[in-house]
Amino acid sequence: MKNNPLSRIIATILCIVFGSPAWAEEPVPAATVPLWPKDKMPGNCSQGSEKAMPARGDSVIRLIDINLPTITVFKAPKADKPTPAVIICPGGGYSILAFNKEGTEVAAWLNTIGITGIVLKYRVPNNRDGAFQDIQRAMRLVRHRAADWNISLQHIGVMGFSAGGHLSARLSTNADQSTYPNLDDADKEKLRPDFAILVYPAYLNEGPGKISAALPVNDKTPPTYIVHAEDDKSFIAGSKVYHAALQQAKVSNEFFHCATGGHGHGLRSDQAVGAWPKKCQEWLIKSGIR
Repeated sequence: MKNNPLSRIIATILCIVFGSPAWAEEPVPAATVPLWPKDKMPGNCSQGSEKAMPARGDSVIRLIDINLPTITVFKAPKADKPTPAVIICPGGGYSILAFNKEGTEVAAWLNTIGITGIVLKYRVPNNRDGAFQDIQRAMRLVRHRAADWNISLQHIGVMGFSAGGHLSARLSTNADQSTYPNLDDADKEKLRPDFAILVYPAYLNEGPGKISAALPVNDKTPPTYIVHAEDDKSFIAGSKVYHAALQQAKVSNEFFHCATGGHGHGLRSDQAVGAWPKKCQEWLIKSGIR
């Protein structure tokens, strides 16, 4: 919720009366898996040691200096058949990762609607090419291990917040070739996600009304759900041009566009954008994903 006294009071009352929301409970991972075979990670990485940034009083875990990227799998509970899965890309401007607010909390929410959440810890800071290699490898590794984690091979998507939304859009529109040489059997798997969810994505446009040249939307782009509030002045224009490009390419998509909510809220909003998880669930059902 918004960081003001009234919101904190409301949140406290709701937790007392109804219990904490599902995403507020730290989920238990089934597995944390390094993305790359030992000593075979392509590209560059940070020279520092991974650590959490100093706390800011907002209950957000901000990780920096990711040099050993991983995926952490949170399996949908009590599933009697293979479930959809979503690779979750936290945001942070490609400088840090908001690992709980835009990662593990989202996995916990996905679990409540019968979807396995897989949190991607990709390389930061300032390593877009390394991050893109990481999401490519993550998609292939999840497909390769789908049977181990009870995942439906036809329903593996990506979901990103802010910079993570850009990373998810980049994979969605550039799934025709790998940016690193095949290392093992996992790299025989396809790169294209089956669907994408972009929540207040950043960096999608190049100037007014022009989509980024690095995001070549076409009719092979997967079905996409976009979330953005109009008062996110820095990045709303990018979502609008991306939506327009999807429409022009006749890609199945939905744009939940509302007035208020700003940027960086994750699941923690009491403004208009706070309706997005329910709206997204409805889209997943309507699209035959969940």
